[in-house]
Amino acid sequence: MILDCDPGIDDALAIAFACGHPGLDLAGLTTVSGNVDLAKVTRNALSVLELAGRPDVPVVAGSGRPLLRPRLDVRGVHGESGLGAAELPPARATAAGGHAVEFLLDTIGAAPGEITLVAVGPLTNIALALRREPRLAGWVRDFVIMGGSTGRGNVTPAAEFNIAADPEAAAIVFGAGWRVTMVGLDVTLQARATRDIQDRMRGLGRLGASLLLPGLVGYTGEPEQGDAVAGGPPVHDVCAVALVAAPGLFSGGPARVEVETAGRWTAGMTVTDFAAPESSRNALAVTSVDVPAFWDLVLGAYQRIPAAHEPV
Repeated sequence: MILDCDPGIDDALAIAFACGHPGLDLAGLTTVSGNVDLAKVTRNALSVLELAGRPDVPVVAGSGRPLLRPRLDVRGVHGESGLGAAELPPARATAAGGHAVEFLLDTIGAAPGEITLVAVGPLTNIALALRREPRLAGWVRDFVIMGGSTGRGNVTPAAEFNIAADPEAAAIVFGAGWRVTMVGLDVTLQARATRDIQDRMRGLGRLGASLLLPGLVGYTGEPEQGDAVAGGPPVHDVCAVALVAAPGLFSGGPARVEVETAGRWTAGMTVTDFAAPESSRNALAVTSVDVPAFWDLVLGAYQRIPAAHEPV
């Protein structure tokens, strides 16, 4: 698996899950400007990998801005550093040379049909890779994103953040001729780190004390309504990686998804048609998850990380 990400609190939790789950072979991380700027997301990726005991995983920086639009600023959600209240030391490892697009094409092209590509940030890197080499769509084993929604958005009434951050890139990606597994707000808002879940994280040693709990505590300004009632922040990006590890926990249906790029009020909306002709369906829209089983899976993966057994 290659994870294209923009850490970000939920990205950091997704990276830790990918490091801890025994069925996932993390071949690399590529970073993209999103929750915070490119330098910070790359630094965060390296620090999380070191905490999770995987400093060997290559990290390659990618796009520092969307294709056509200015960057969206969500520091109010993820904090100035991007990791909320978590303060991880700088990693000893450094980012690999080159650009994320080159890494994606070289790595996936060398092993066609073997690598699942998971994108949990804005889709800029993926769009640029497709523009350079359209055959990428046929080289991946599967392609999964955290992004979009079959209904309403979270940064606007119509659009989810990862798609709204670069709608033109998302339109390229959905139109590339592959099946996009869309793990959107429909399902991710069900996967919330409630007080009970956070209590279970308190037993995860330095991993829990240094990253998981302070990250979630610092996950402020969530734009979705009803967080206080729901009892905790959603861990959006973890859902996309968990689907790769345990697809049976999730359900949804095939659909045609088009990305709105021109609408004054709807730019970034993923217009989802479950009734589209079968031949035109380009996505699997995931809409539900077995929440208790999801958290057992995620916490079990965290438990396998050595830092989870180190004293605070």
